[in-house]
Amino acid sequence: MEEIGYFDYNGVRFRSEPARDDCFTVVRRDLDLHEYDAASDIGKRESVHRHMSNEITSLDIAADCLADFPDTPWELRLELARQCWDESRHVAALNRRLQQMGGRKGEFPISTFEWSVTCAIDNLAGRLASQNRTFEAGAMDVVGDHIRQWREYGDNETADVLEAILADEIQHVRFANRWIKRLAAEDRRVLLRIVAAVSYLSSANQALAPTAEERNAVGVPLDGFASRVPAVNIHDRQLAEFSDEEIHEILKQAGFRTLVSDTAAEQQPR
Repeated sequence: MEEIGYFDYNGVRFRSEPARDDCFTVVRRDLDLHEYDAASDIGKRESVHRHMSNEITSLDIAADCLADFPDTPWELRLELARQCWDESRHVAALNRRLQQMGGRKGEFPISTFEWSVTCAIDNLAGRLASQNRTFEAGAMDVVGDHIRQWREYGDNETADVLEAILADEIQHVRFANRWIKRLAAEDRRVLLRIVAAVSYLSSANQALAPTAEERNAVGVPLDGFASRVPAVNIHDRQLAEFSDEEIHEILKQAGFRTLVSDTAAEQQPR
């Protein structure tokens, strides 16, 4: 029997989905999401719609952290409250842009994967490591790539919306990096919680990973979709206060091993 508020999938325990308007179809796997040619009108609408949904989820996560951890230091609670305000503005801006493009909320299926993972973690440091430091940091890479893509399409309006969002996301990642370090310095046991959160995140990704044979709801092979890696947004990760060593490792994981090796050698003192 599953615990109320949670569900199990492939042996991994997830938090049940947050409430959504009736117009939305919430799914749990990429298998049930839509993806189209990125340059097509429907592909552009789906991209904005998916980003809007992700921002709603980020708002929910930050708000849930405020509710679940009332004894958090006041300065960190202010950061989380500010993040809630930022995410609400992002949702509104993307919804306006979606309507301008002829779209509507609920037009495509959505996922709340980040909520189901992050809010299954029972401590704030682990949630910051999962949501802000991992998911939102990854979103900086994706959004940076999408801004370039939208400008190539000649859609500067959407690109401008994403640039404004990206500026806020840098701060969301930065305050998490700062507070994780501060919390760990005050209590070394925090490091164990972060390790456990990262391990859980890896298990969650594996549990929902597509197989080579699967295609999504509109016929796109999911193995190809999952394997696409956006360019690492080095500049913004530096602004978010990732160390050079951390960025070096992220680049290696993204497949830039030769480039990283050369760059690292150039930075060595002579």
